[in-house]
Amino acid sequence: MLLAITAPLALAFGFFGASAARSRFLPLAWFGKGYIAIVRGVPDIAFFLFFVIALDQGIEWLRHKVKCPDWDEPIRQGNDFLVCQVAKMPLNTAPQWMHEVYGFSLAVLTFAIVFGAFAANVLFGAMRAVPRAQIETAEAYGMTTRQTFWRVLVPQMWVYALPGLSNLWMVLIKATPLLFLLGVEDIVYWARELGGSKTTRFTDYPHGDWRMWYFFALLVFYLAFTKVSEIVLARISRRLSHGQATLAGEALRKTEGASI
Repeated sequence: MLLAITAPLALAFGFFGASAARSRFLPLAWFGKGYIAIVRGVPDIAFFLFFVIALDQGIEWLRHKVKCPDWDEPIRQGNDFLVCQVAKMPLNTAPQWMHEVYGFSLAVLTFAIVFGAFAANVLFGAMRAVPRAQIETAEAYGMTTRQTFWRVLVPQMWVYALPGLSNLWMVLIKATPLLFLLGVEDIVYWARELGGSKTTRFTDYPHGDWRMWYFFALLVFYLAFTKVSEIVLARISRRLSHGQATLAGEALRKTEGASI
């Protein structure tokens, strides 16, 4: 579920980040390049630990200012962050599924921002790899800057971006166990919990230490997942390379010519 939601969201973050980085409007270009440089330069684990806490506290701080304007005590008290009860997000009285959805939403947003920066770097390079002659030809035919961007640059950049995005997809698959840092119970958590002997959750079903078998099943699962991903990505690359003036496109033309 995390991959299904995060991958397109991270790609959207990356696309807007790359578009901003190549903007002619200087502050927007600084913002795009700053987003790419800062997020890529911070270790993932540090970003996951800091950003989620900061985002959660920022949401509660805003709710506190709106819902409890008469609060006269400091919110920051040493290492404690204290807001009124109605400003908690989610409320203590909220059902368990709301707590789980909220935690998962923070995880999705954090993953999207982190991997969106890497996607932005890949897409920015892919946009610059599109031959300048293609852009000049579109301009010579009277296309506007927006038309050139959407009709010429964006369709052609994917063939250059796909190798980097493929690697990023593989890294994203392997990074999903970082969910445990955010308190989300992922498949690695459940493999450890179900495989351990006399776990706190399953005291009625005692057994030996089966973690090796559960983690072996995870190993097979991840290898199968990455193999299927490689097959799908290879087919997408072949489709995108068809008719393109690239090394992959030239190799495809030679292969098709030989078969004919």
